[in-house]
Amino acid sequence: MLQQDSNDDTEDVSLFDAEEETTNRPKKSRIRHPVASFFHLFFRVSAIIVYLLCELFSSSFIACMVTIILLLSCDFWAVKNVTGRLMVGLRWWNHIDEDGKSHWVFESRKASPQEGKTVSEAESRIFWLGLVACPVLWVVFAFSALFSFRVKWLAVVIMGVVLQGANLYGYIRCKVGSRKNLTSMATTYLGRQFLRQTTGDTQTSSGE
Repeated sequence: MLQQDSNDDTEDVSLFDAEEETTNRPKKSRIRHPVASFFHLFFRVSAIIVYLLCELFSSSFIACMVTIILLLSCDFWAVKNVTGRLMVGLRWWNHIDEDGKSHWVFESRKASPQEGKTVSEAESRIFWLGLVACPVLWVVFAFSALFSFRVKWLAVVIMGVVLQGANLYGYIRCKVGSRKNLTSMATTYLGRQFLRQTTGDTQTSSGE
C-alpha cells in the first residue's frame, strides 16, 4: 500500500470480479466487445464534435455547455466503470473506510496460465488511442480558448481536461502499477547496471 498523504492511500489489487470475462479463448485481434468499444469512443468524440461545431448550429451557450458536460460525464462514468474492465481488464476506483480515510484502488486482471490472455489487441489499441488522444485535444482546446480570450468556454474545456485526464491517470496507474513498484524497479535496474559496470571494470583490470 502506498501512502500519498494523511488522508489518501493507494493500493494495487487484482480485478476481483473478472471471472465473468476470463475464458479459455486465446488472445485475438478481433473486437469481442463491440458495444463497449463503440461507447468508449462515442461520448468523448461527440463532446469534441459538439465543442467544435455547436456555435454553427446553436446560438445558446448554455445549451452547448450542458450538452458537452453531459457527454463528458457519461464518458467519464462509462470509461471508468465499464469499458476499461471489459476492453483491457483494468479499473480504478476510490472508497472511504470506517475511519474516514480515502483509499485509491487500481485494479488489473491477472489471468491464470490455464486461462491465457483474454485481452483483444484490437480493443486494446482502440481503448488506449481514445484514452490518450482525447485529453490531448482538450489540452489544445484549453490553450486555444485562453489565448483567443474565449473566457466563457474555458470552464467547459477545463472540465474536459479534468474528467478525461483523471481517467487517463487512473488507467496508467493500473497499467504500470504503483509508484512504489516503479521506484523499486528503477532501483533494481540501476543496481544491476552498477554491478555489471563494476564487474566489467574488474575483469578489464585483471586482464591487464
